Amino acid sequence: MPQYPALSPLIAALPSTVPFVGPEAQERERGRAFRARIGANESSFGPSPRVIARMETVARDQWMYCDPDNYDLKVAAAARHNVAVENVVVGEGIDGLLSLVARMYVAPGDAVVTSLGAYPTFNFHIAGVGGRLVTVPYENDRESLDGLLAAVVREKAPLVYLSNPDNPMGSWWEADEVIRFMQALPETTMLVLDEAYGELGPASALPPIDISRPNVIRMRTFSKAYGLAGIRCGYALAETQVISDFEKIRNHYGVSRMAQIAGVEALADQTYLETVVARVAAGRRRITDIAEQNGLRPLASATNFVTIDCGHDGAFALKVLQGLLSRDVFIRKPMAPGLDRCIRVSVGLDHELDIFAEELPGALAAARGN
Repeated sequence: MPQYPALSPLIAALPSTVPFVGPEAQERERGRAFRARIGANESSFGPSPRVIARMETVARDQWMYCDPDNYDLKVAAAARHNVAVENVVVGEGIDGLLSLVARMYVAPGDAVVTSLGAYPTFNFHIAGVGGRLVTVPYENDRESLDGLLAAVVREKAPLVYLSNPDNPMGSWWEADEVIRFMQALPETTMLVLDEAYGELGPASALPPIDISRPNVIRMRTFSKAYGLAGIRCGYALAETQVISDFEKIRNHYGVSRMAQIAGVEALADQTYLETVVARVAAGRRRITDIAEQNGLRPLASATNFVTIDCGHDGAFALKVLQGLLSRDVFIRKPMAPGLDRCIRVSVGLDHELDIFAEELPGALAAARGN
């Protein structure tokens, strides 16, 4: 057997796994493509025509390195949120920014608080720095603000994660409740407020941007409403010193030239964003109708997906998911206890939702053994 250089003890103890099994991997295993890709919460509507035109124009310029300061995109994001450039950091999507936050605030053995069943990539990054996850069960299909706060205080946690609107349930808290949660946190605890779906929910769910609070980081992405999941680009808003601390470990050439340009153009085309938000709302209504027509209970959603209660246990919901996958419909489902009774369906194009409507009855019948 060959001898390998030794990994650090921390990394050696971790599994070689990816938090998500992508639809591409499933298609390779199946040997055929999905007919409806409605499981990854992407925007099938794609980016703004203005963004596409600009990307086509600058394609020949990609021989140049990107701007390591991400300056134009930081200026655009700052203007969008009425903050200073010094209050913005750009990263490789929210995932890349979460990795930095984990390194910045978590030492091996530190308790980190999140919800049981919340975004698994956050957990992945915490494991990667040796943090100790403390999970709080959802309450009525929403992340429990009181439960998260109690865990933070009990564990003296340096970091807590909250998504609003939420994935995987699509639920949300109104801004006044989120502000109450922020104000109750210890000053020594950093809150990561993941607002990946912020553009798609009610405006009343988003607290005003307050970059004077030194223990809150607000995260946004171009992967959802802006239809640019493939470019891997997002940004965070925070107090000036917090943003400065990102510079100590940020991958300064991590966000490509194309991604930076696309982000600037996406932020500039708010008219297109409004049309996407309207189309997503219509898609949520369509998925809701399909679920109800099949005797299922759709949950209210402030995102670009609808979580559907299948009315039984997790084993039954898994059979429904598998039945849809076998019928070439890619969806996903929550896996945490209490949430696993559900499946999760992303808003897609009309023909994709037509396929979902056609195939769901058969998947349900197979799950029931009919």
